[in-house]
Formats: sequence, C-alpha cells, structure tokens
Amino acid sequence: MESQDLRKAGLKVTHPRMRILEILEASQSRHMTAEDIYKQLLSHEEDIGLATVYRVLTQFETAGLVTKHNFEGGQAVFELDRGKHHDHMIDIESGRVIEFVNEEIERLQREIADKHGYVLEEHSLVLYVRPKKKTGK
Repeated sequence: MESQDLRKAGLKVTHPRMRILEILEASQSRHMTAEDIYKQLLSHEEDIGLATVYRVLTQFETAGLVTKHNFEGGQAVFELDRGKHHDHMIDIESGRVIEFVNEEIERLQREIADKHGYVLEEHSLVLYVRPKKKTGK
C-alpha cells in the first residue's frame, strides 16, 4: 500500500499513517497489536505515541485498510486487508495465529445458511488449537 491508497480511502497522507502502514506491510507476523506497532516505532526512534497508533489503526479499520480481530483471551490484533478471505487458528499455548483457507469449509457454511433460508454475506471462523502431544517410544 502506498500514499495513494490512503488518499483513496479518504485519509490525508501523514507521517504517522505512512509509518504505521509501512510497519504493517513489512511485518513477518501478519497480525500485530497496537503495542507491537508502537514498540517498532520506538525501536526506530519515531516520536509517535501509543494513542496515535490506536487512533490511526481505528481510522484504517473504518477506511477498510485493516481488519481488526478480537481473538478470545488476547488483545485486539490488526492485519492489512488484502481482499482475500481466510480463517484463523489460534495456538492456545503460544498465542500464534495461523491463517488458512479451506474450500470445503466455505462450501459447507454456504450450504448451511442456504438450508436455513439465508444467503451467507460474510463470516469469521476461528479455531482454538493445541499442538498434538508427541508420542515417543
């Protein structure tokens, strides 16, 4: 995403908005908390406060640039909205977020909605998982 994406979303191009966008794009972890972003800004000696990070993320969410997830038992995390639907698994031991796409699950959800007389508009699926215990002999 670039400055024209901010303009298209109806947002003025400002230094804090550009830096936060850059951090979200460059992140190895696609799901970041506001605090994660703030710590990255601090490590680059940026003078952007935590309140500004929250405000910018809320503006990005309203503009459709980021998606906010409130996974159970954790802080809100944000990811760039790249326009491709995916679901999530949360490792309850490490907190790691795993993205996945499964066409069979997507088909079943549409069928279930249809069977009940509805059209599926959107959904969010989150699986809370634990690593399998390794059996050693």
